[in-house]
Amino acid sequence: MTTRKHRVSLKEVAEHIGVHPTTVSVVLNDVPGRSISQATRDRIKAAAKEFKYEPSLLARSLRNQKTLSIGILVPDLAESYHNQIVVGIGDHLMESGYFYFTAHHRRKTDLVDKYSQMLLGRGVDGLIAIDTPLDHPFPVPAVGVAAHRLIQGITNVVLDHRRAAELILTHLQSLGHRRIVFVRGQEFSGDARERWRYLLEVAREKGIPVRPELVFRLKSDTHSPSLGCPVVKQLISRREQFTAVVAFNDMSAIGMIRALADAKIRVPDDVSIVGFDDIEAAEFTIPRLTTIRQPLSEMGRIAAQCVLQRIQRPEGCRQEITVEPNLVVRESTASRSREQLQFPGPK
Repeated sequence: MTTRKHRVSLKEVAEHIGVHPTTVSVVLNDVPGRSISQATRDRIKAAAKEFKYEPSLLARSLRNQKTLSIGILVPDLAESYHNQIVVGIGDHLMESGYFYFTAHHRRKTDLVDKYSQMLLGRGVDGLIAIDTPLDHPFPVPAVGVAAHRLIQGITNVVLDHRRAAELILTHLQSLGHRRIVFVRGQEFSGDARERWRYLLEVAREKGIPVRPELVFRLKSDTHSPSLGCPVVKQLISRREQFTAVVAFNDMSAIGMIRALADAKIRVPDDVSIVGFDDIEAAEFTIPRLTTIRQPLSEMGRIAAQCVLQRIQRPEGCRQEITVEPNLVVRESTASRSREQLQFPGPK
């Protein structure tokens, strides 16, 4: 058999070992509840490895009425935020014996609909949508990460944005900051509305003023630090006074640190900055970025666990799973002393 160049069949493996093909199938497909000695199991696995035998996924799918595959919808694969979630999803699916297809839709509504139907047409057992608006249920179990919309049959995995707002504003307040710039997320971001709502709510409770002239919204759909540069340019041109910035995400915060440095404004000596997400680059900026840590890989793993649970027991899943954030204090925030400059000087 070792000299054969064709794909070895299950029947040939069984004949070589001297067992029934069903026994080989039971062992290699991990069928529970069958009394087969460990010695026989070891012989079968050794023979399958020697002859490079691979069980037929198609045959297994037809038998179990499952393809052991999951479809993932994501806006863009270039974004670190999305990638870290996909890594968590992929790790868990791999450990569970599942394969996955990833489709990035560039936030185009027609592509979200088209790709979800294409994935369903390929027989996926479930869907996971990352930062992707969903407006209807699906015929298979589905999970949304940062979806923020309750839809029958879809579990949402979301961050506790109120807790995140409390951590950010408590930290800046403790450092003496009151003239704070707030940078809102883009209209298309799934987290933008929720995060802004809770920042306003917590600021009101803490007596922290939210000045309209110090509120900005990101507009560009870019994944580079240049995302935050227009905010600093507007602040400079309007000669606004402020001592701290709450950025929508780490990428925009990194861009603002660079733009401030170009304007001879020091972080955190003159201005403190807090990011959001704790992407890998946050720990390596100069200065290292203080930020809210979203456990992105863990959120992906939770989403994968949930979709597999829904496949097995559709009735036993919650509609929403909330994940706790943490504040990671690094070098980009500091106390505001009386001598501290208010950038960029009086108006």
